[in-house]
Amino acid sequence: MLVVGLTGGIATGKSTVSSLFKSREIPVIDADVLAREVVQPGTKGLTQIVACFGSEVLLPDGTLDRKKLGAIIFNNEVKRKKLNSIIHPAVSRAIVWSVFWCWLRGEKLCVVDVPLLIEGGLWKWMGKVVVVYCSADIQLQRLMMRDNSSREDASARLNSQLPIAEKVEYADIVLDNSGSLQDLEQQVRLCLVKLERTAGWSWRLGWLFPPFALVSVLWTLGWRSAKRS
Repeated sequence: MLVVGLTGGIATGKSTVSSLFKSREIPVIDADVLAREVVQPGTKGLTQIVACFGSEVLLPDGTLDRKKLGAIIFNNEVKRKKLNSIIHPAVSRAIVWSVFWCWLRGEKLCVVDVPLLIEGGLWKWMGKVVVVYCSADIQLQRLMMRDNSSREDASARLNSQLPIAEKVEYADIVLDNSGSLQDLEQQVRLCLVKLERTAGWSWRLGWLFPPFALVSVLWTLGWRSAKRS
């Protein structure tokens, strides 16, 4: 099975591309959804967060008060790193399990939608990396329009992230979302053709013969590491 990493920058249109994949019945594993699931009441993740930050980060119904937690870690690098050390491993495990279930169902490919795919290092484990791109100027204008924010606030948010131009360097396929939705849809169709061609017949061999799938994963990891060294 071909595992495809999907990422982009804020306001570049990654969510739109993810929806287009879903509309074509491609299984999409959404890291943002998993990040919410791993801190639901009764989970190990929420228990660890309460142990670290106190019960004041809980709402009356026992769910996580994201606004309160965000205020606590705001401009506090130590606490932010502590939170990430709880959330990121839990999300990574959830992604692995989700990919496993896709493989078990005999899927030809699956898409892993991760905003911080590059920053978190998960790109190394992907068979292919797809980056949704638009120019910095368009990205800024879209963010201002979407959030009704000032140029200064929008620029500050963009500057806090890895520039989209740097993410493109990690891409096997770049989807340029600087144009219309129709243009993007056409690019997604062509992207799927390339991905399905890449998956070829080997996905079936990996499903029927699991050791082959393991070797494929290890080869991908080694090739990615060598490519960026």
